[in-house]
Amino acid sequence: MNYRAEIPYGAYWSTPFARWQGSFAGLHSIEFAAHVARGELARRGIEAKSFDYGVLGFSVPQQHAFYGLPWLAGLIGSTAGGPTLMQACATGVRTLLAAAQEIEVGLASTALVVNCDRTSNGPHIYYPNPRGPGGTGTAEDWVLQNFACDPLGRHSMLQTAENVAARHGIGTAQQHEVVLRREEQYRRALQDDAAFLRRFMTLPFDVPAPGFRKRAGTLAADEGVSQSTADGLAALKPVLDGGTVTFGGQTHPADGNAALVLTTRERAREFAADPKIAVRLHGFGLARAPLALMPESTVPAARRALEQAGRDIRGIDAIKTHNPFAINDIFFAQETGVDIGSLNNYGCSLVWGHPQAPMGTRSVIELIEELALRGGGWGLFAGCAAGDTAMAVVLEVGDA
Repeated sequence: MNYRAEIPYGAYWSTPFARWQGSFAGLHSIEFAAHVARGELARRGIEAKSFDYGVLGFSVPQQHAFYGLPWLAGLIGSTAGGPTLMQACATGVRTLLAAAQEIEVGLASTALVVNCDRTSNGPHIYYPNPRGPGGTGTAEDWVLQNFACDPLGRHSMLQTAENVAARHGIGTAQQHEVVLRREEQYRRALQDDAAFLRRFMTLPFDVPAPGFRKRAGTLAADEGVSQSTADGLAALKPVLDGGTVTFGGQTHPADGNAALVLTTRERAREFAADPKIAVRLHGFGLARAPLALMPESTVPAARRALEQAGRDIRGIDAIKTHNPFAINDIFFAQETGVDIGSLNNYGCSLVWGHPQAPMGTRSVIELIEELALRGGGWGLFAGCAAGDTAMAVVLEVGDA
């Protein structure tokens, strides 16, 4: 399929990602995303009034998040309307699809897709219950409790990884090999003064103080990224008794935001940093694995996206995954036959962190830039999410 909507080359951005309780811990995620969007749109000469539609994605509520996309649009000076969506770690692809669908049916011509999250200082929610014992309600720690418990099976996200490891014979040493490879790939993004990251990220990045009037500091790149060694990983014990996943074999919670512009192919050249390059969307996929087997969901999602795009995975030039656990990539490679060492060039969420909603957006942006450096080609991104679901997208970078 060839969607009407295109991503203008270069009309996208991401903040660095900061490990939770780090530099972004005190920033309201929606206000922060709007603050970044204003600056990045200005750098690209894109006026906020250009947008007639918007999509906001997040997975951790913030104060006044009820007002969602219209609030964010107003903060950047736009009158665009649109939905606020939440599909956990698959939100980045979900919001991209929502904008593409709106343009496909002719209800919009130019959309801004923004995804943001702050896992730091997550909300603590109280649910009143006048009929409870003594009139007491129930409380929820939004971030930590939902990481730890899927209400359908009462299991943690970590347990889903262990279930897949046991089912497919994936051991700790194999996971650690993937971790070392992924960190090596990310270091390529830091070469030449982070030249790859600078293709879509403003560096050094000015960290605003709460209130967004003053600068609180700067970041040279992502904050809190681990630098593992084979011996250091080997010394780690599995987090769960009898398990295989160590703290080194999984990602870390993080904060940040990422965004992209989507418009018709007729207008894409107008917003593109290089009008000779086109970024076309060809396929999307949604899938759900059996209960408590979350890492397995990316494979059927990818296959559905490839089917809609009319491509075989052997014809894909670059692949990115959301990999909260190294197990995700091992299973994906085993099932699809792709070279595990070639996945996730220049970085991935296993290394730069887990701010949930913006992860997919940043991954898509990095996929576009990897293909641009290759001189064009076809790319696939697939990522799992809470509830054993996943979403995937197939895109092409080529001549306009």
